[in-house]
Amino acid sequence: MATTRGGSKAAKVLERIAVAAKRAQRVRVGFLSDATYPDGTSVAMVAAIQDFGAPRAGIPPRPFFRNMIAAKSKDWPEAVGRLLIANNFDAQRTLEQAGEAIAGQLRQSIHDTNSPPLKPATIRGKGFAKPLIDTSVMINSVSSEVE
Repeated sequence: MATTRGGSKAAKVLERIAVAAKRAQRVRVGFLSDATYPDGTSVAMVAAIQDFGAPRAGIPPRPFFRNMIAAKSKDWPEAVGRLLIANNFDAQRTLEQAGEAIAGQLRQSIHDTNSPPLKPATIRGKGFAKPLIDTSVMINSVSSEVE
């Protein structure tokens, strides 16, 4: 990045930074509205049920999303700040990169979640004991978008 001191050059640099920084306003990460299972079931709905549980249906909470946010969100502001500088204050590019990084953290959290364990009947039906992974539709539907 160029170094300037005072005067009209500094004002032009600051104006360029302000314009670049306003191009994008926010990034959304998770299960976007168009993500569905083959039968049309909303992936976001299934993910919410898995994250919060559904006691009446016998589904315990497996808070993969909430745990990821609690563990990782404190690092996001500094990471976005570094990306803004590295991207010459291009907000669109910065938020795209931040969104992909956070989406990766969410996928990792799905992968890492192993408790509570599945019921024996569920394991028999699936053929394996890994919670949150069955058809891989949910983990493959993690996405991000910049608005």
